[in-house]
Amino acid sequence: MSLQVHVIFLLCVALATIAQSLTGFAFGLILMGLVAALHMLPLSEVAVVISILTVGNAIAALGGPKPQLDRAVLMPVLISSLLGVSVGMWGLGTLNGSQLTWLRLLLGVLIIAASLMLVVQTKAKPRLSRQPSFWVAGSLCGVLNGLFSSGGPPIVYHLYRQPLGYEIIRNTLVTVFAANATARLGLVVAQGQLQLPTLLLSAEALPLVLLLSWLVRRYPPKLSLRTVRWLVFVLMAMAGGSLIWGALPGL
Repeated sequence: MSLQVHVIFLLCVALATIAQSLTGFAFGLILMGLVAALHMLPLSEVAVVISILTVGNAIAALGGPKPQLDRAVLMPVLISSLLGVSVGMWGLGTLNGSQLTWLRLLLGVLIIAASLMLVVQTKAKPRLSRQPSFWVAGSLCGVLNGLFSSGGPPIVYHLYRQPLGYEIIRNTLVTVFAANATARLGLVVAQGQLQLPTLLLSAEALPLVLLLSWLVRRYPPKLSLRTVRWLVFVLMAMAGGSLIWGALPGL
């Protein structure tokens, strides 16, 4: 990678980190979408980098005072998503070169769907959903995290429809994604797929992730949640659209 590519990669990491710190998700989606759209790295390598950086982001975002969490919500999502990660990793191993185009297309659609979830105003349910719905949403989240470290859409949609506070939703998302990333890294190491260049790239970006996460938490921007959602929506929609446009000729 040239110096210019390294700078562009770090810029993508910065944008994804800020979005994650403000919304509780979107780090993997934005970083995967931007890097894949620019064809800087193979998707499998980007997924490992995202897993490492997600753990670092969670440490910075949840450090300090005990975060607000609802165990009745967290535990079914956490357990089912961890089981889903192994299924997603197995699915990723079965893909061959001819299927990468479809993977790019699917990722683009997921990114646009997730961006729409941020700006579509839906009323929260009057009561918490039944437990099976959290298990289903967590399982889908885990499978997508196992495939390409981007499991936000199903769990974000489900949690933002619940009668829960913003802090609880954000902290639940950060916790689940960090646990999924740790499990995914463990599977990658067990399979002997963790390469030195990937570790070096992660080490290069990790200080930036920790610094920006701390800055956003210490000095939150004076923006309304609606404004933040629209800004992230634009960025994610552009990344998703670029992936879909690039995949269409290969179909």
